[in-house]
Amino acid sequence: MTTALFTHEDCFDHVTPPGHPEQVARLDAVLTALEGLPLKRHTAPLAADDDILLAHPSAYLYRIKSAVPDAGWAQLDADTHMSSGSLAAAYRAVGGAVRAVDLVLEGTHRNAFVATRPPGHHAERETAMGFCLFGNIAIAAKHALERHGLERVAIIDFDVHHGNGTQDLVDGDDRILFISSHQMPLYPGTGDPRENAMSDTIRNFALRDGDGGPEFRKLYTREVFPLVADFAPQLILISAGFDAHAADPLAGLRLVEEDFAWVTEKICDLADEFCEGRLVSLLEGGYDLVALGNSARAHVTVLEERGR
Repeated sequence: MTTALFTHEDCFDHVTPPGHPEQVARLDAVLTALEGLPLKRHTAPLAADDDILLAHPSAYLYRIKSAVPDAGWAQLDADTHMSSGSLAAAYRAVGGAVRAVDLVLEGTHRNAFVATRPPGHHAERETAMGFCLFGNIAIAAKHALERHGLERVAIIDFDVHHGNGTQDLVDGDDRILFISSHQMPLYPGTGDPRENAMSDTIRNFALRDGDGGPEFRKLYTREVFPLVADFAPQLILISAGFDAHAADPLAGLRLVEEDFAWVTEKICDLADEFCEGRLVSLLEGGYDLVALGNSARAHVTVLEERGR
């Protein structure tokens, strides 16, 4: 059984302004780094509107559709832009996530990696922000619950920034365990561990500027993995942001490729124990192109080895 890789050329048509960190070259860096790995490559399909409506209201979807420019860029917030190709790319990102869940739950693949853009974990219910238009991973979780009949899905977000959008989209749904580890203080300014102190299914963990592999591994070993084990999910989803790498220009954590490989191994252990190995990982951040490619390869290499 091979690991599935979902991507689509439409994701190269989401063009951001010159100098923008969430650039076309990011996807090229990831796909180039994954060359040579024995993955089963799939075309990410276009999402249906009904997929997006699992997490976002129709009025928001209409606003995003209406914002697409004929040329140049539409600016949705200080750092979130749309070009003429952005809507199709965003639909591919959602569609790839949903189809990856389908194939993993059907047993066609043990796990999958969705290499698409724009990313999704900052998109709130009615707000595009942080380079994100739709909540790709929250939609994937709700798809697994509503359409495949699962009862428990865990989302683990190790992007350096708090997954505020995912939190907003899953808040109140106790079928979804959402865990975010992130640097604080840092954009978007949310994710204080006290925010959801009374929630059993939303848990935030803060790392400090300068923290590296030892602090990251200690946090996951002591806090994150036991929470996932107690929840006993039937599917694990990963928001795989690689911007906690020491080389990343947008943050100050000091992880290296081996740390991403380590956390992937441990999450695969949990998937084996509770989910029959079923795991889907979605690309989020990572803005140093070399570090992004190397980290993505380390992550997907583990998925491929564990997915055989």
